[in-house]
Amino acid sequence: MKEILEDIERWRQAEKKIALARVVKVEGSGPRDPGATMAVNEDGEVAGSVSGGCVEGAVVSEALDILTSGERKVVTFGYSDDEAYAVGLTCGGTIHLYIEPLDW
Repeated sequence: MKEILEDIERWRQAEKKIALARVVKVEGSGPRDPGATMAVNEDGEVAGSVSGGCVEGAVVSEALDILTSGERKVVTFGYSDDEAYAVGLTCGGTIHLYIEPLDW
Protein backbone atom coordinates (compact mmCIF):
# COMPACT_ATOMS: atom_id res chain seq x y z
CA MET A 1 0.00 0.00 0.00
CA LYS A 2 2.83 2.41 0.80
CA GLU A 3 4.02 2.49 -2.80
CA ILE A 4 0.66 3.79 -4.08
CA LEU A 5 0.14 6.55 -1.51
CA GLU A 6 1.85 9.22 -3.63
CA ASP A 7 -0.44 8.46 -6.57
CA ILE A 8 -3.52 8.47 -4.34
CA GLU A 9 -2.54 11.82 -2.85
CA ARG A 10 -1.89 13.31 -6.30
CA TRP A 11 -5.30 12.09 -7.53
CA ARG A 12 -6.99 13.37 -4.36
CA GLN A 13 -5.50 16.81 -4.88
CA ALA A 14 -6.79 16.73 -8.47
CA GLU A 15 -10.24 15.82 -7.04
CA LYS A 16 -10.35 12.49 -8.89
CA LYS A 17 -12.65 9.70 -7.75
CA ILE A 18 -10.65 6.68 -6.62
CA ALA A 19 -11.46 3.03 -5.97
CA LEU A 20 -9.30 0.65 -3.96
CA ALA A 21 -9.08 -3.08 -4.65
CA ARG A 22 -7.49 -5.30 -2.00
CA VAL A 23 -6.72 -8.99 -1.95
CA VAL A 24 -8.62 -10.28 1.08
CA LYS A 25 -8.25 -14.02 0.61
CA VAL A 26 -6.27 -16.47 -1.51
CA GLU A 27 -7.20 -20.12 -1.92
CA GLY A 28 -4.52 -22.38 -3.31
CA SER A 29 -1.80 -20.76 -5.36
CA GLY A 30 -2.24 -17.04 -5.98
CA PRO A 31 -0.19 -14.31 -7.62
CA ARG A 32 -0.31 -11.93 -4.61
CA ASP A 33 -0.85 -12.31 -0.88
CA PRO A 34 -3.74 -10.82 1.10
CA GLY A 35 -3.19 -7.12 1.59
CA ALA A 36 -1.96 -6.45 -1.95
CA THR A 37 -3.68 -3.25 -3.09
CA MET A 38 -4.43 -1.48 -6.33
CA ALA A 39 -5.91 2.00 -6.74
CA VAL A 40 -7.84 3.06 -9.83
CA ASN A 41 -8.94 6.60 -10.57
CA GLU A 42 -11.96 7.66 -12.61
CA ASP A 43 -9.76 8.08 -15.70
CA GLY A 44 -8.64 4.45 -15.50
CA GLU A 45 -5.16 5.23 -14.24
CA VAL A 46 -3.77 2.47 -12.01
CA ALA A 47 -1.32 2.33 -9.12
CA GLY A 48 -0.27 -0.90 -7.45
CA SER A 49 -1.19 -4.47 -8.29
CA VAL A 50 -3.44 -7.21 -6.95
CA SER A 51 -2.51 -10.01 -9.32
CA GLY A 52 0.83 -9.33 -10.91
CA GLY A 53 -0.93 -8.50 -14.15
CA CYS A 54 -3.05 -11.58 -14.73
CA VAL A 55 -6.49 -10.12 -13.88
CA GLU A 56 -5.66 -6.43 -13.57
CA GLY A 57 -7.80 -5.43 -16.58
CA ALA A 58 -10.88 -7.11 -15.14
CA VAL A 59 -10.22 -5.48 -11.76
CA VAL A 60 -9.94 -2.03 -13.37
CA SER A 61 -13.28 -2.60 -15.05
CA GLU A 62 -14.88 -3.62 -11.73
CA ALA A 63 -13.33 -0.59 -9.99
CA LEU A 64 -14.68 1.81 -12.62
CA ASP A 65 -18.16 0.28 -12.23
CA ILE A 66 -17.90 0.78 -8.47
CA LEU A 67 -16.94 4.44 -8.96
CA THR A 68 -20.15 4.86 -10.94
CA SER A 69 -22.42 2.93 -8.56
CA GLY A 70 -20.78 3.86 -5.25
CA GLU A 71 -21.25 0.28 -4.07
CA ARG A 72 -18.66 -1.92 -2.37
CA LYS A 73 -18.27 -5.57 -3.24
CA VAL A 74 -16.17 -8.69 -3.15
CA VAL A 75 -15.17 -10.17 -6.50
CA THR A 76 -13.59 -13.56 -7.03
CA PHE A 77 -11.32 -14.87 -9.75
CA GLY A 78 -10.32 -18.51 -9.88
CA TYR A 79 -8.80 -21.06 -12.17
CA SER A 80 -12.20 -22.52 -13.02
CA ASP A 81 -13.64 -19.07 -13.70
CA ASP A 82 -13.74 -18.68 -17.50
CA GLU A 83 -13.14 -14.94 -17.32
CA ALA A 84 -10.16 -15.31 -15.00
CA TYR A 85 -8.64 -17.99 -17.21
CA ALA A 86 -9.22 -15.86 -20.29
CA VAL A 87 -7.35 -12.92 -18.76
CA GLY A 88 -4.52 -15.11 -17.54
CA LEU A 89 -5.14 -16.35 -13.98
CA THR A 90 -3.54 -19.71 -14.61
CA CYS A 91 -1.81 -20.08 -11.24
CA GLY A 92 -4.39 -22.65 -10.18
CA GLY A 93 -5.80 -20.74 -7.21
CA THR A 94 -8.62 -18.38 -6.40
CA ILE A 95 -8.29 -14.76 -5.31
CA HIS A 96 -10.97 -12.74 -3.53
CA LEU A 97 -10.82 -8.94 -3.82
CA TYR A 98 -12.70 -6.31 -1.85
CA ILE A 99 -13.27 -3.24 -4.01
CA GLU A 100 -14.58 0.03 -2.63
CA PRO A 101 -14.69 3.71 -3.53
CA LEU A 102 -12.28 5.80 -1.49
CA ASP A 103 -14.39 8.26 0.45
CA TRP A 104 -12.65 11.40 1.65
